[in-house]
Amino acid sequence: MRELGEEKTAAHEASRADGLVTTAPRLVRASAPARICDLGGWTDTWFSGHGVVCHLAVKPGAEVHVVSRTRGPMPGRVVLDVEQFGDRYSFDPHQEPPRRHPLLETAVAWSVLPEDRDLEITVRCALPPGSATGTSAAVVVALMGALDALTPGRRSPAAIAAEAHRLETEGLGLQSGVQDQLASAHGGINLVVIDGYPHAQVARVPVSDKARQLLEERLLLVYLGRPHRSSAVHEEVIASLEHEPEANDRLKLLREAARRGAAALAKGDLDAFGEAMVLNTKAQFELHPQLIGRDARQVIRIAQQRGAVGWKVNGAGGSGGSVSVLGPPDPPSRARLAAALQRADRGWRLLPVHLTDRGLTVETSGTR
Repeated sequence: MRELGEEKTAAHEASRADGLVTTAPRLVRASAPARICDLGGWTDTWFSGHGVVCHLAVKPGAEVHVVSRTRGPMPGRVVLDVEQFGDRYSFDPHQEPPRRHPLLETAVAWSVLPEDRDLEITVRCALPPGSATGTSAAVVVALMGALDALTPGRRSPAAIAAEAHRLETEGLGLQSGVQDQLASAHGGINLVVIDGYPHAQVARVPVSDKARQLLEERLLLVYLGRPHRSSAVHEEVIASLEHEPEANDRLKLLREAARRGAAALAKGDLDAFGEAMVLNTKAQFELHPQLIGRDARQVIRIAQQRGAVGWKVNGAGGSGGSVSVLGPPDPPSRARLAAALQRADRGWRLLPVHLTDRGLTVETSGTR
């Protein structure tokens, strides 16, 4: 982070009103998609070493708006408005953070901020927090992309994805694979090959317009009504993979599911893609039965009974979160499936999402 200048100028003194100048602010708007159907998840991690993931980027995802106003020579203030939590507060990025939203506060602290500016940052995400759709990564990628636009020298989406991942793992000590940040940075239907964690190569899966339209029509995203909370189970899985060599064989099935899924989409074979989703869910179960939670199992039972051809517990799995379901090809059967899912539990919600090829997008306006 750059040190703020000490100089005072007559222009600053003349234009300042209550600590903020009255000149037009600079506005930055950034957005980044979330992801679903992450076949091969768990293999994009340090304990896997190498892996393959096929995922679908979806919108709406995360949005960040930054208003930047000139201030005096004192260090700038940051106002953070996290709409989903109804939480608005200010802090000094040069001081110990308040730790109300550590991921966001750390993203601000890690960014190169403009000198002598006050920032008002609004963060919103269309998908529920903890829905296991990569929303945390989407928010951080969008935030870091927005803040990057405030200073000269724009970083590439890939560089921002790498920094966002490093923030989670090194800055906050969290367990995180690399694929969520890559999905948010690049968008699209991708095959991600991790050839040596954390290095990864992202290749767009060539999907025909017809197959893409049918995929979007048949996909249902079922939110299970509560945030994904399974850290204890995840630690058990990580410990087994780290200390039991034979346990790593279970990751091979996840890599295979990702390869099969990408190949099926490239051929336009949605039934085969559904089979890859089922294979991945089976592999998650073999890692640890509790990665497929009670509600997720109920969703899968209903999906099977109503003619669905695929289902995938999003993210790493566990209690809460969400399940992606690939419904039957005919619209009436899909409508009956959707109705059955909505009747099954009042807390469940079908979340409307759309496939998107747009990754991190940043727009600026106004003056400095």
